[in-house]
Order: sequence, then C-alpha cells, then structure tokens
Amino acid sequence: MTLTVVCFSIWLCLVSLYGLGTCLSKMAGADGDDSLYPIAVLIDELRNEDVQLRLNSIKKLSTIALALGVERTRTELLPFLTDTIYDEDEVLLALAEQLGNFTMLVGGPEYVHCLLPPLESLATVEETVVRDKAVESLRKISQEHSPVDLEVHFEPLVKRLASGDWFTSRTSACGLFSVCYPRVSSTVKAEIRQHFRTLCSDDTPMVRRAAASKLGEFAKVLELDYVKSDIISLFTALASDEQDSVRLLAVEACVSIATLLPQEDLETLVMPTLRQAAEDKSWRVRYMVADKFSELQKAVGPEITKNDLVPAFQNLLKDCEAEVRAAAANKVKEFCENLPEDSREQIIMTHILPCVKELVSDTNQHVKSALASVIMGLSTILGKDNTVEHLLPLFLAQLKDECPEVRLNIISNLDCVNEVIGIRQLSQSLLPAIVELAEDAKWRVRLAIIEYMPLLAGQLGVEFFDEKLNTLCMAWLIDHVYAIREAATCNLMKLVEKFGAEWAQNTIVPKVLGMANDPNYLHRMTTLFCINALSEACGQEITTKQMLPVVLKMSNDQVANVRFNVAKSLQKIGPVLDSNALQTEVKPVLEKLATDTDMDVKYFAQEAISVLALA
Repeated sequence: MTLTVVCFSIWLCLVSLYGLGTCLSKMAGADGDDSLYPIAVLIDELRNEDVQLRLNSIKKLSTIALALGVERTRTELLPFLTDTIYDEDEVLLALAEQLGNFTMLVGGPEYVHCLLPPLESLATVEETVVRDKAVESLRKISQEHSPVDLEVHFEPLVKRLASGDWFTSRTSACGLFSVCYPRVSSTVKAEIRQHFRTLCSDDTPMVRRAAASKLGEFAKVLELDYVKSDIISLFTALASDEQDSVRLLAVEACVSIATLLPQEDLETLVMPTLRQAAEDKSWRVRYMVADKFSELQKAVGPEITKNDLVPAFQNLLKDCEAEVRAAAANKVKEFCENLPEDSREQIIMTHILPCVKELVSDTNQHVKSALASVIMGLSTILGKDNTVEHLLPLFLAQLKDECPEVRLNIISNLDCVNEVIGIRQLSQSLLPAIVELAEDAKWRVRLAIIEYMPLLAGQLGVEFFDEKLNTLCMAWLIDHVYAIREAATCNLMKLVEKFGAEWAQNTIVPKVLGMANDPNYLHRMTTLFCINALSEACGQEITTKQMLPVVLKMSNDQVANVRFNVAKSLQKIGPVLDSNALQTEVKPVLEKLATDTDMDVKYFAQEAISVLALA
C-alpha cells in the first residue's frame, strides 16, 4: 500500500471520528493557515444541534466547496453530505436547492454525476417539498450530463427510484423520465416506457397521481407512434382511476396529448375519455375540465368544439356544484372568442346566452362574480344590436346585485361596452342604475359606489364625468354619515390625480371652498379635510392662492372643532407652501390659535408650530 493511500485512509478515519470541520481546524493550526478556520467553523456547524446553525451552514455550502476545491468537494464533502441526509426538513430543502447549482464546484459537467448520490437520497425522503426540490435539481443537472453519462449514471438512478420499496422514491421518479428519454438509446427508451407504465398502475394512489401529473410532459418527448400505442391507454386508465385526485390530473394531461395527435385521431382516441371526464361523478374532476376548457377547445379544433364541447360547456354552466359553475362562468368570454367565426354568433345566442342569463341570478355569489368579470367582454363579440337587446339587461341586473364584488367587476369593465354601444347609449342604460345606487338609503351601498367612482371616471372620461357624475361626487361631501364624507374626500383626491390640477382648479376647488361658509360645522370641517387631501395633488400655486386664504379665515370659526382642524390642516399643507407664506401668513395664525381658550385648539396649534419649525 502506497504512502498516499495510507495517509488518505487515516484522513478518512479522522473525519469520521472528529468531523470534517475539526480536522480542517487542526490542519489550519498546524499549517498556520488562518483562512481555513471560517471553513472549519461552517463545516462543524453542519453537525451542530442547533437547526438554525445547520441551515446557515448549508446555505453557505458553495463557500465551503470553493475553499475545499473541486477534488476534495467530490471526495470528502459530498460523501459527508450523503451520510448526514437525516436532518430537519428545512435543512434538507436548502441542501436540495444548493446541490442543483453545484456543477462547477465539483469540476464541471464531466463530474456532475458525483452530485447524484446525495440528490437520490433527498428524492426519497418523506417530506414532499424536499423531494420536489431534489427532483427539480436532478432535472437541472440532467441537462449537464453527456448522453453517455446519462445512460451510465443518470438513467440507473431513475430506475432505482422507479423500483424503490417506498412510494416516496417512486413518486420522485415520475418527474425524471421526460428529461432523460430524448437523449438515450432505443433500448433504454423502451425500458423507460415500461417503468412509466408500471408506475401508472402502481398500487399506491400517490404514485399514480404523480404519474398522471407528468403524463402530458412525458407524452411530449415520445415518438408519435408510442403516444398512440402507450400514452393513450395510460391516459384512459388514469382517467378511469378509482381516485378522483388521479382522474382530475389526467384531464390536465389531456390538453398536452390532444395537441400532439392529428385531427383525425382525436375523435377516437381522446374524445370518449374527455366526455366521460366532463360528466364525472366527482365535482373536482368536472371543475378541472371547466378550468382547462379553453385550452381543450384550442387543442381539439373547431369541428369537435361545435359537436362535442358546446354541449359539454352548457352542462358545466348548469352544474349542480357552485365551484364548477364558477370555473365555467370564468371561461365564457374565452370560449366564445375561440368559437369558429362562421357559426360563433349563432352558437352564443342559441346555446350559451340562455345559460348565462340563468347564472346572472345564481344563488352563489362566487358564480355571479366570476361571470361579472367576463360578461362585459361578450359585447365586443356580439356587436351593438345584440348587446343593447340581450346583454344590457344582464349588466343592469348585475350592477344592482347585492354582492359588492359583482358590482365592481361590472364597473371595472364598462369600457368594453362603451367601445361597442357608445357613451350616450351607456348613459341612458347603465348610469341611471349607478346614480340610483349612489343615492341608496343604505350607507354601505353608497360607500361601495364611491369606491368605484375613480375607476368609473377613468372608463368614461372627463367630459362625461363632469356632465353626469360631478354633482353626485360633491353631494357625497355633505352626506349625514361620516364614513361617506371621508370616502368622498379620498375620492376627490383620486379624481384629481386622474384628471389633473387644472381640472381641479376649475371644477372641484371652487365648490369645496364654497362649503367653508356652510351653516353646518360638519360641512365646514369637510372643507378642511378636502384641502388636506387635495393640496399635494393640486400643487403649491393653487394651495397658496386659493386654499390657504380660506383655511386662515376659518381660524376665527365659532366652533372649537373647526379651529383645531384649522391647526391640523395648516400642519398638513405646510410642506406644500413656500417659506414666505409659512412665516408671514401661517405662523401668526398658529401663534394666535396657540393661545386659544380651548385646550385641544392650543395643543394642535403648538404641535403644528413644532412640526413646521416655526417656533
């Protein structure tokens, strides 16, 4: 035995006895190399009882590897990590992620196979997120294997995982077939297909579920003949599985499979299974069909859509489960857009619109909300006449719905209808309903409309807003409910941000300042709240010339609440004003208020003087 081998054997014994970090510490001390001490500490932390210390060390694994060099990383660090796989899940998760970026740290693609043992161990652990991250890293480094190394090192790993005793390893294997299949020999490809077939009929539902989730991905890398001979039979079997969690994943795979097959094969190979899934006894499977409906529609083409998917879509819109109806309702616009142009309008008017009308008055608010988010888009598909006759009554019904989210979704998409029927037609039909809601006896309904107003203003434009809705916004400022007045103030600020300072100066500011003389002190206070909100958006000139004189005048108000709000307003708008206005106009008024007979007025005046540094 040579001296080198003996020394290396002694080194390994020391590592196993004292730990890699301790050995490095002793070496550093012996050689006088202080640079090894931090690395020794990091390695010792890998064995520390404190989970956080181990986690920190794992996250700095690349630093340790760089310090050790590529050879010692391969021969010492990786075996050490493989032996210490049994740890807390968060440590293992960090390790699985780190190893995916280790290719250059072990010497490049030529030695990337050295990373497989620790990742293989991580791919078999019980915690799902750790396994998934290990599989992600394995998929990543598989691309860095040469075709020869892939067959010699990577493919045997996949086989071991696929035939493992525990379901955890078999589920991990399902995610690795597609990355190695395209780059191996025909013989190995046949073995891979056989392993995948075996996993699709595994006794454990979790394994079948993993196989079903990767079926579409695996189909994409297979030759077309094998898609027809192997994948279709697996797809049919998984779509008929006793577990609905497996069947719903088969629906997802259906999209990928349908895009791979020629049009003439779809009717015989895919559609029987898809029809079965659309009528599945489990609502979760039907939900998945509804959720993937637009993708399925594009995959199968116009003829099958007309003959098979239209009736299936109708049934999903009428499903007994609200979750399924909501998923289908969310796809209404997309489904209608993808219908063949020559028969689109006829299909919508005859088959889809009657179902939509029923959904408008659905008992479930999630269904109505999902529909409201897309229904306005039908106007661009059906044109002006059909929109006015058939869709506007539905929009109107949803605009009056008790659910705020439904109303918001309608208002959010008014621009779609505006493009089709024009602003005048829109004002005659929908705006009366908006005004009616804005004046509703229930203050919460009024509040909801106020919150939508900036959005509505953006949809309709400044001219139309001034004509139809400006008066309404000003009326909210003198509402008898404080929450409405507060929301109306915020609303004005958003409108100014949208329409600009010039619009505010001509339209809003004069009306707001006019309220300063209102006999009701609450309305006078609202003037101050509005000035607080608008000063920054309006800018220095408007604030100084128009707003400031009104605020200063109100410092003589008979009501103490108004006076202390004057002090607060001066503090708020102070940063917008120039220093001359602060010294000559604001400071004297605040000093006068600081000697007020009311304690609150004095307090807020003194606070304003302090904040504005006017003392």
